[in-house]
Amino acid sequence: MTSEKITAAAAGTWELGDLTVNRMGFGAMRLTGSAAFDLGAPSDRDRSIGVLRRAVDELGVNHIDTAAFYFSSLRSANELINRALAPYPDDLVIATKVGPGRDPSGTWLWARPDQLRGQVEENLRQLGRDHLDLVNFRAKNGSGSIAEHFAALAEVRDAGLVRHLGVSNVTPEQLAEARAVAPVVCVQNRYGLGAGREDDDFLHACGEQGIAFVPFFAIAGEGREAGAAADDSEEVLAVARAHGATPAQIRLAWTLQRGPHVLAIPGTGNPDHLAENVAAGALRLSQQEMELLASLLQGAA
Repeated sequence: MTSEKITAAAAGTWELGDLTVNRMGFGAMRLTGSAAFDLGAPSDRDRSIGVLRRAVDELGVNHIDTAAFYFSSLRSANELINRALAPYPDDLVIATKVGPGRDPSGTWLWARPDQLRGQVEENLRQLGRDHLDLVNFRAKNGSGSIAEHFAALAEVRDAGLVRHLGVSNVTPEQLAEARAVAPVVCVQNRYGLGAGREDDDFLHACGEQGIAFVPFFAIAGEGREAGAAADDSEEVLAVARAHGATPAQIRLAWTLQRGPHVLAIPGTGNPDHLAENVAAGALRLSQQEMELLASLLQGAA
């Protein structure tokens, strides 16, 4: 499909609390290098800045997902965003994540509840802002209760440093815990073609509760941080051919059509891939195509 003149508005909008965003957004992780978190391969600074400016100024993206721990050698996603987009447009929503952290050597750390305010303040410094639109608490794989951490973030919100709260990498039980503490406007979890039935059920449950579901790795799938592998199924390839689209565009379009509350945050440092990703928001798959692709869900009958 042609990507000319297609903007993020083609995917429709959703309300994150009192903030309206186009459902097609942008993930900043891949701005810092060819491989996420690679301290040995910095990205081209001017190219990354150009991608951000094109996303917002030309393609209408008004929802950017980032984190202070998105950095590689010489590059920080937050600082690239600051350099490219400040002073920020009034309608631009920047979402970030706290919980995980990395020291200067790249070693991963996990914040205690009393350390979360410091992580929020670090995001504020890097982005050059006095408050954050949305902060997601990202839970550690296999973690138990998140109530204490989320309560600490709610205090940071009450102090005026954060406008809205979300959760990431959570179970339905952890979401319920968080909602008992403070309003949750989004769940950011791994999801895409090949996801499990439980993940699919969780997506729909979020919609029933009026909570945005924001998949990560919707294109990469099992490739995760390394990116998508060239092993798409014949079903994906057939639908792509029918629409004159790429497999990545089909994956994004399918994900968006799983519900009006589903937002997309594909990431790239490539300006051509950026335009293709945004254009996927204009794709409309038939019910038959949706069912064919849904059959790829793990455990499908």
